[in-house]
Amino acid sequence: MTKIFEDAGLPKNVMQYFHCGTVDRLKTIVQSPDIKLICFTGSVAGGLAVQQAANNRVAVNVGLELGGKDPAYVRKDVDVKWAAEEIVDGAVFNSGQSCCSLERVYVDESVHDEFVAAVQDVLKGYKLGDPSDTKTNVGPVVSKRAAETIAAHIKDALNKGATNATPKNESFESPPKDGNYVCPTLLTNVNHKMTVMTEETFGPIIPVMKVKSDEEAVKLMNDSEFGLTASIWTKDVEAGHRLADVCGILPN
Repeated sequence: MTKIFEDAGLPKNVMQYFHCGTVDRLKTIVQSPDIKLICFTGSVAGGLAVQQAANNRVAVNVGLELGGKDPAYVRKDVDVKWAAEEIVDGAVFNSGQSCCSLERVYVDESVHDEFVAAVQDVLKGYKLGDPSDTKTNVGPVVSKRAAETIAAHIKDALNKGATNATPKNESFESPPKDGNYVCPTLLTNVNHKMTVMTEETFGPIIPVMKVKSDEEAVKLMNDSEFGLTASIWTKDVEAGHRLADVCGILPN
């Protein structure tokens, strides 16, 4: 990133970088009086460490952009095919490694089965593979540790009664041998006793939970310690704004 800016004309050393590596070293940097502004993007644990380290400084601004468990609610009046295409993209874009990735999906019971089938159709057309290949939709995740965390969330869900509803896809079954590849995974029959619905997964996983009403959906969407983003999928704009208000969602 630094090289790109310098190649574009930014004077050398205006932008600088270094690898931190440990929380203790991070605290030393945050507490340095030479640092006038602190902006951190990363995990909740990392953000708390930054905030705590900055507590002893009297006049420094701290901005934290941390993890999320971003929910989506699909109402019964929605265009199911359109919603499925957009939600899959929102869930697996960048292999699910985005703070704003959709991490849990609540679907009205009257369109649940239709929605799941539509998601399966979309996933059938996705390609898992080399990110340098222009035909690839989903590349590897950032590390072996990340892949292990995602696998643990899937295993926990399956052990507690979830169903792996991922469709057959040749690229999902035979990813490149080298790299931390994680297959996009569609889970159904999920609930809030499962890690995949309560903790940040940060991977290409789509857990879908059936709900009976707007009220149940709102309650479940708000049943999280995480903030960040949420979305409501509906043709009824007025109802969407009303539900957004009780979920704390800014209209878009």
